Amino acid sequence: MPSIELFTGCGGLALGLSRAGLMPDMMVEWNADAVETVRHNIALNVPLVRDWNIEAADVRTMNWGQFNGNLHLVAGGPPCQPFSVGGKHKGHDDHRDMWPEAIRAVRETHPSAFLFENVRGLTREAFADYLRWITAHLRHPGVVRLNGETHYEHLERLERADVPPVYEVQVLKVNAADYGAPQKRHRVIVAGVRQDLNIDFTPPAPTHSRDRLLWDQWVTGEYWVRHGLPVPDDVAIPRQDVSLVRKLRARNTPPAGAAWLTTRDAIMGLGEPNGVNNHLFQAGARVYPGHTGSPLDQPAKALKAGDHGVPGGENMMVRDDGTVRYFTIREAARLQGLPDEYVFPGSWTESMRQIGNAVPVQLSEAMGNWIAELLDRADGQAVA
Repeated sequence: MPSIELFTGCGGLALGLSRAGLMPDMMVEWNADAVETVRHNIALNVPLVRDWNIEAADVRTMNWGQFNGNLHLVAGGPPCQPFSVGGKHKGHDDHRDMWPEAIRAVRETHPSAFLFENVRGLTREAFADYLRWITAHLRHPGVVRLNGETHYEHLERLERADVPPVYEVQVLKVNAADYGAPQKRHRVIVAGVRQDLNIDFTPPAPTHSRDRLLWDQWVTGEYWVRHGLPVPDDVAIPRQDVSLVRKLRARNTPPAGAAWLTTRDAIMGLGEPNGVNNHLFQAGARVYPGHTGSPLDQPAKALKAGDHGVPGGENMMVRDDGTVRYFTIREAARLQGLPDEYVFPGSWTESMRQIGNAVPVQLSEAMGNWIAELLDRADGQAVA
């Protein structure tokens, strides 16, 4: 299924979509270090990645006309800093806001579907009108903003449009852990399909759950056995989970679906840092208010890119003895679902920035499978 991707970063979204059969015909990224990372892995002949075509360019300079009418999907993660809780919260007043460019790509290519990922801060009350503008404009991408027209004036005109929308749009609040990522990463998915495809645009159901993880840990004990650990006493049950564990123990059958994956699951087999394959110790980790690290037996806290170029203090693990250390690049890559053969050639700080900005591969693959199945269904209806 032909597709293009904007704001590629280090490739997390592209890899998940590629696994779902939505291999990008072109990827665009302006950051030279991120482009170097992707090209490094193309040269390493990493499966799927070796077939990528990445352009080092600013999306604002791109003419998408060559793809008009020939795409199944436009995808991307517009820079999230304008809406991130960890950023400066300027929204559409931030020069890094690239939603207008994402919408322009949709307008100029007229794809069957689009899929954009962003931080959950986009749904904050402060940005409510801007999110309304994004969704309204994606429904009517051809109703362009006029010179001198504010977002609010354009929004009013979009919502008064007396023509049927071109796209049906969904805004989904998701937790990457619910789709198989070993990380509690809350994100927003803005997706759409063309109305003329007549698709039942039902959101995808989560595949993993906290309930099943607690079942495996505190009802059957299977989790600890799998890791070669003794089953802890009940006193070790996290305080916030005690009530739910009690309810789970009262039932006869396990919760449906798979268990959330934990940090321990993600880094299993790596051992302590040995300097090989991006698995290098980084000194300086410490606990301070608001930065307490990720316990091994839960999904990791969301990896952060850092607003000032240095990754946040949450990018560290809490070991079994209570001490903390920074995640190595390899461990962080695993938390984002990147395979061990995917290598980061830059410094720890730059690599962790790229990883912190990435879309978890498990989440993008799940969303890609959802879109691919919808488009397959539409193709089947067209043939019939």
